[in-house]
Amino acid sequence: MKVKNILKPIKIFGVVALLLTTQSCKDILDETVVSGIGNDYINTPKGFEDAVKSAYSSLRYYYGTQQGLTMTEYGTDIYATGADGSYKGFHFYDTQLQPTVDYLGNTWDELYRGINTCNAVIDRAPAATVTEAIKVRRVAEAKFLRAHYYYILHQQFGGVDLRLSETLVPTKETKRASDAEMYAAIIKDLNDAIPALEAKAQSSDYGRATKPAAETLLAKVYLAKGYSSAKAADDFTKAADLCKTVTTAYGFKLLDDFASVFDENNQVNSEVVFAVQYTSDPLTNLTNNTGAVNGGNNLHLFFGMQYDVQPGMKRDVFYGRPFKRLRPTAYLLETCFKDRTNDSRYKKSFRDTWLSNNPGTNLNASFDNSKSKISFAAGDTAIFIPGYEMSKEERATKKYQVLVPSAYSEALFPTLTKFFDTKRPDLTYEAGSRDYFVFRLADVYLMLAEAQLKAGNVAEATKAINAVRFRAGWPGKKDAMLITESDMTMDFLIEERARELAGEQTRWMDLKRWGLLIDRVKKYNPQAAGNVADKHYVRPIPQTQIDRSNAGVFAQNPGY
Repeated sequence: MKVKNILKPIKIFGVVALLLTTQSCKDILDETVVSGIGNDYINTPKGFEDAVKSAYSSLRYYYGTQQGLTMTEYGTDIYATGADGSYKGFHFYDTQLQPTVDYLGNTWDELYRGINTCNAVIDRAPAATVTEAIKVRRVAEAKFLRAHYYYILHQQFGGVDLRLSETLVPTKETKRASDAEMYAAIIKDLNDAIPALEAKAQSSDYGRATKPAAETLLAKVYLAKGYSSAKAADDFTKAADLCKTVTTAYGFKLLDDFASVFDENNQVNSEVVFAVQYTSDPLTNLTNNTGAVNGGNNLHLFFGMQYDVQPGMKRDVFYGRPFKRLRPTAYLLETCFKDRTNDSRYKKSFRDTWLSNNPGTNLNASFDNSKSKISFAAGDTAIFIPGYEMSKEERATKKYQVLVPSAYSEALFPTLTKFFDTKRPDLTYEAGSRDYFVFRLADVYLMLAEAQLKAGNVAEATKAINAVRFRAGWPGKKDAMLITESDMTMDFLIEERARELAGEQTRWMDLKRWGLLIDRVKKYNPQAAGNVADKHYVRPIPQTQIDRSNAGVFAQNPGY
């Protein structure tokens, strides 16, 4: 968003609703600290704009962060724990997953902070001294954001306290909405927002919500609703119609090369439907609304293996700071990415080669038992991951270490490269500046395939999934990627979403939507197979929320 930033909280409308750090992008103008202002500031033209910009900021807590990643990729069939880090209860589904876990309480509080900012914008818009056209557009943005925050809360926690007007003073009057009430409120907000948002692929003020962004979110909501207790007969048809519009009406285009989607120099591209923006400015990046440090898009930290202690290597900016939080499961690597002859996505999703940046001679090999000593000049291959069980005899002919699947561990594994950030100022810097793609076109095509399949339109489902698969094919192999209607099954779709969207904060929500969380965790997540149970389709309600409510009113989710 090409806007000025508000770097400190602005307390303008009560105890709960705070205007905090706004969204920003690479084309930042001068930044202004605003504080100590009156309650009527939101009614001024600048105050109203600042309030709307601030309503976006809570997205930064969930997308492109360790807490959001923990709640969306841990505990699934495609990612397991690495050697480092806490919060592994989200993966193990063990006694660590408690109502007192701070990630739960902080996420809850941050999303409600965003909701109350949206409520303030919507409630106070009539008094704002801006043109009617601006007022209508900004209220639509606030409704899109409010729906988005409630969608996340509902999918993660089940029915929550559905507040649709500004909270001005602390209150203990709360109640839990039903699934039907949650879906009705979210759908209404999005249907209200869609006609008033810009009907173009990207807003003229890049980063703001657009009509296709709201249609994509609404399609996600209808997909989830279609599997739920609140389902209606036309949910999948509505989702399909929305996805069809997004893929055809606005000029979005799948990029020819899958790798170029995640090129850090190509962040504003024809595949991005909606992105949460980050900036390289440390004042903006290093603090979020909860006061947490190490902000920015820091996903570059969490998927890397421990390359930096291997012979011939040391940590640098290019290869990243490996926090080793998540490693791909055998199911993801061996089943989902089994076809590497035709499908380019394994090669373009994972790093398989490290060149020596710490040369030396007669170094001790570490993980490759085919050799004892190795030597490297600068730029020589130091580590190679072939992706298959290369024989010891063949490995012995290589002048570098070869990491084969039998040697994968919580510290050594194929490294997802989608989020790497080489523009950080030094090798210790954690706050990344890359935008986070919340919705991209390939996801919309896969949603379209799912909706059409569930609606019984197998031919249309096949056409939609083939658009994604054709793009993913190697040159000269693209036609071999196309499937027929007989191949178009739910099992195939489940694997296709893993291939395309691995690591992109979608998987836990997908498994929940399909009602397959327990089944697939038991099959493909041996660390949690004995623990996962029906209660894990929702997270425990934060104890702080229960404590803030009148006694006995806000019930904990069953089993916690």
